[in-house]
Amino acid sequence: MATTGETIFVHRCETPLGVYVLASSATGLACVKPEDQRRPDLDRWARDGSRFEEGGECNLRAAEQLDAYFAGELTDFDVPLDMRGTPFQRQVWEALLSIPYGETRSYGAIAAAIGLPSASRAVGAANGSNPVSIIVPCHRVIGANGRLTGYGGGVHRKDALLALESGAARLL
Repeated sequence: MATTGETIFVHRCETPLGVYVLASSATGLACVKPEDQRRPDLDRWARDGSRFEEGGECNLRAAEQLDAYFAGELTDFDVPLDMRGTPFQRQVWEALLSIPYGETRSYGAIAAAIGLPSASRAVGAANGSNPVSIIVPCHRVIGANGRLTGYGGGVHRKDALLALESGAARLL
């Protein structure tokens, strides 16, 4: 959780899928969300007494890596993360990081991978609350029937990200 008086660095990043807001702490990247969906995180940190500054080295590095990703030149991100959530959420998000570029997994497969095979719905909820989209690849999780089920950034973005990763589309 945010530390009272913590500095949160914020950066706007233009992408082929719209403007994303990147937010990081001294520890690492804590938020990557479409601009229209970043308010709850920033509002929560403001209530916790955080200060906001533009820029941030981690954000700039993440923006460079996102540019390379969208250009089809990067498949693995290596920015430090500051994943803020419950222990269960963090366990799910760690499992998402193991899904290789260009592949997908079902919610059930993620539940089984973390040792809770009957927790598909809870995995879905944790997946949906992932604060670091794209870099923590929640878009790679699909329904058991292969369908593109919900995505915080909109199913159109999920479809575009999966198309990019399959080589079916170049977004830049």
